[in-house]
Amino acid sequence: MKHLGTCLTLAIAAGLTASLAFADEGMWPLYDLDKLPFDTLKAHGLTLEPSQIYNPAGTGLADAVINLSGGTASFLSSDGLIITNHHVAFDAIQRQSTIEHNYIRDGFYARTGGEEIPAIGFNVYVTLAIEDVTKKIMAKVPNTLAGRARHDAIENATKRIVKEAEKGRDVQCEVAEMFGGMQYMLYTYFKIRDVRLVYAPPEAIGNFGGDIDNWMWPRHVGDFSFLRAYVGPNGKSAEYSDKNVPYHPKVFLPISSAGVKEGDLTMMIGMPGSTRRYTSSFDIANAFGFYYPASVQVYHDVIEILKDESSKDSSVAIRLDSRINGMSNFYLKNQGLIEGSKRMDILRIKREQERELTDFIKTSPELTAKFGTVLSELDSLYRERSKTREEEFVLGWMQYSCEYFGLARRIYKWGEQREKPDMERESGYQNRDTIRTKESLKNTQINLVPAADKRIFRYYLGRVLELPEGQKIAAIEALVSGKTGAQRESYLDHFVDSLYQGTKIGILDERMKMFGLKKTELERLGDPFINFVASLTSEFDQNDERSKQSAGVHSILDPKLIQAYVALKNGKLYPDANGTKRFNWGQVVGYSPRDGVRYNYLTTLKGVMEKETGKFPFVVPAELKQAYQKKDFGRYADVAANDMPVNFITCNSGTNGNSGSPVINGKGELIGLDFDTDYEGVSADYMYNPDLARAVVCDARYILFLLDKVYHLDGLLRELTIH
Repeated sequence: MKHLGTCLTLAIAAGLTASLAFADEGMWPLYDLDKLPFDTLKAHGLTLEPSQIYNPAGTGLADAVINLSGGTASFLSSDGLIITNHHVAFDAIQRQSTIEHNYIRDGFYARTGGEEIPAIGFNVYVTLAIEDVTKKIMAKVPNTLAGRARHDAIENATKRIVKEAEKGRDVQCEVAEMFGGMQYMLYTYFKIRDVRLVYAPPEAIGNFGGDIDNWMWPRHVGDFSFLRAYVGPNGKSAEYSDKNVPYHPKVFLPISSAGVKEGDLTMMIGMPGSTRRYTSSFDIANAFGFYYPASVQVYHDVIEILKDESSKDSSVAIRLDSRINGMSNFYLKNQGLIEGSKRMDILRIKREQERELTDFIKTSPELTAKFGTVLSELDSLYRERSKTREEEFVLGWMQYSCEYFGLARRIYKWGEQREKPDMERESGYQNRDTIRTKESLKNTQINLVPAADKRIFRYYLGRVLELPEGQKIAAIEALVSGKTGAQRESYLDHFVDSLYQGTKIGILDERMKMFGLKKTELERLGDPFINFVASLTSEFDQNDERSKQSAGVHSILDPKLIQAYVALKNGKLYPDANGTKRFNWGQVVGYSPRDGVRYNYLTTLKGVMEKETGKFPFVVPAELKQAYQKKDFGRYADVAANDMPVNFITCNSGTNGNSGSPVINGKGELIGLDFDTDYEGVSADYMYNPDLARAVVCDARYILFLLDKVYHLDGLLRELTIH
């Protein structure tokens, strides 16, 4: 069977290892749907017109799809009911869980609106408008500018556009860079700040298989949850209040109970986070030669610390569960990326493509003048950045993994930026960012575990002291100057103890007071963690300078590289994923991961029962067992399988951020939720392989079966539109 759209085009391209096919590969911005072969899609089952999928008036089915705090979700009713993955909603479930009310383990259901609980830290972003602002930005960026000056000019132009777009409006605007800086798009969102949890299945369903099955196929997980969006009585965005009312979206999705079969057309709309399909071989060599192996090691080590702390106290285990899950997810994915890059030999293929491109550029003086040095300049840029990559890596990961250190760094940088006029501050540190930052600083308290954080911080100090010559961090080296062996280790232990014992960063009220201070005022506090971060100012400043200098160079070279490939192939392009809403199509289809193995496109409840061990993560709830034994699957059964469907796979193209994306049939009905990519296909972030890359989807029939036949959630079912 031939693969439709994405799969068909790339199956042809896959045989041309030295060529590059951009056309019809996937992840298309909504404003570019006119570039897609709708005649072909209609021949395979699409009954919708392009304007019914997306139109600027906001009445296309794509407008039912929303950003949910970095994941994807969809409206399912006129009263703001939202569906997404269980793992996307996990932080909301975890932050409300206690030993007495363990919603992670037991699940949660609000039978009435009054029983719904706040999804702490969650926001909904409804797309209102998309505008091309490339000319506006480039008008402020002279061609003579390069490096840091070019970066600053782009950033300043972007801030001015955002400020003007938000002025006097209840909206949040962001400028998204496309094609490495060849295009800039202004996205306007309505931000909903009151989001509440409606239903989450128990962990034994929502996370069945856990890390053992994560990124794998076959899967058997009910990865879904329901939430609801609320606004103020005036329809404006508002913080949580019992006076708020459900948000009424213009569009919501109906759900199909008819199911899927192999070969069916599938469309996916979501917010893919990041791909690098147009990047150079120099970036790939750095990523797979350094970054991913280093990150796998760090993830492993930090996860082990968190798991050890969790084993000591069940209440601590609940508080650390979200961090462990999140880090484990990327730990496994990065391993898959490394293996996938070797399996596909991505670096070799990319270098062959670049040799072909170089030969093409040499065929014309005009092409040589325009693109002749782009690859050599990128080579030089990555060689220069490699000189400091270990230091930048460890400092970056310290901010990500060490909560006390990250909080102190964030507050101190806000203090630095407060001493500047608002429009001269860095993006992310302006007045418009205050509410978002305060929410983050406050919500961090819920899962703050000093004992675990102290061990992680101590681990990173050890890594800092192992940095190669030329990348040493002076302030940290000074701490152990003249000390070796056991004496050095003992001193570091004492130093870390003194930081955590003396700081007030971990006290919510004190932290919020610090957030309002300028740099000089912070330094007068004498807080040991603030002082430690301040001692690293020169390293942070140097890293920021290098990063901005590099970004300015990339903003010239990256678009040139893409333009050169366009000239070579004369093809249509979609930009790399960057968190903005995208559309792609594919079809339900199995795959063969290795010689002698063929995977079916569907899994069933029989497989759930076969995997049961009685121990996490393979526990089957009693209610589900009873329903399976009765075989009362109703209209949700898969006729061909003669069983209850659980998950299926398609050749749609997704990545992190697509989690929760609705998978839609040709009629515009929800048939499932994307929640994963198969392990063999995660390297599609760099190069899509139509034979291996699969989106893993929670079947809508399984969701309806659980609501109806297993848990009898009649109120929730009545709110859904089921076809």
